[in-house]
Amino acid sequence: MPAAGITRIFPDLTDDLLLNLFHKGAQAQWTSRTFDWTTPIRLSERQRQALARLLTPVYFGEQTAMAGASSILPSVMVAGEASAQLYLASFIMDEARHFETLTHLYKVLGYDPLGLRDMPELLRYYHRLRSGDRVDWVWGILISDIIGKHFYRGLGPNHAQPDPLFGSLATRILRDESRHLAFAEHYLKRNLPSMSLERRRALLDMRDDLLRLLGSMTERVRADAVELEADVDDFLGGVWTDLDAVATRVGLLNGPRDGSGPARPRAPGSPRDAVRADPPTTSTASDENLVAKCFGCLLSLICNRRLATT
Repeated sequence: MPAAGITRIFPDLTDDLLLNLFHKGAQAQWTSRTFDWTTPIRLSERQRQALARLLTPVYFGEQTAMAGASSILPSVMVAGEASAQLYLASFIMDEARHFETLTHLYKVLGYDPLGLRDMPELLRYYHRLRSGDRVDWVWGILISDIIGKHFYRGLGPNHAQPDPLFGSLATRILRDESRHLAFAEHYLKRNLPSMSLERRRALLDMRDDLLRLLGSMTERVRADAVELEADVDDFLGGVWTDLDAVATRVGLLNGPRDGSGPARPRAPGSPRDAVRADPPTTSTASDENLVAKCFGCLLSLICNRRLATT
């Protein structure tokens, strides 16, 4: 019998979507050194500061997604998900590239990201993102990638007058994010059928926690969004609409919500979303012992601050 936790040396690499996404990612590599930094920035001094402030959650998210994927890999290996292992390796490279390139962009803008004292929800958001097993992490990454998609689109190609430098950078990052979203949706479709009703409801609770924190962070930079002619409410509404659509497609919700407006996080005690109740098979909870238990501790080390007890 093979030793517990040891995967096959010669895995069955099925030619599936994840393997195809790995190849697409490997063939679409770029770095900050291949980016044309001579493109002039057309933003005023105040607009440069506003962009630097608005970028803060996304920038921190690229860094923590890179670290989170590396810590999740062992549990994916133990689950025998060979093509997912390969894809996550390319995912780590994508996040490293985004983080390094955005660091260069901050230098060009002449401003630093907001500090943790100015946006304390950052550590809470990414601690919550990493407080579960590999499926929780993928669900959280899907939520974060939808947020990133709306952010980059809103200030990049979909903006009425996009800055040429940031617009070009946003377009490149969006191509990577489209692969990340395809991975997360495919992975959840494959794993959700084995989950209990209670486990699925926990994913919806996680969604609500993350989006409450997003709403709080967004309010802190509302004035900066106005400076860049970006509509905060449209941004938040678009994120919720996208999340409902994806949650329905992967089988987490029974169907789209009633009503014309986007849903908002519910008050405690209010009705839950309708969750599919397919018969459960196996649980993924046993895999958590193979990865770091407290990613918040890692984040506090990255930021050189103690994580507050809640």
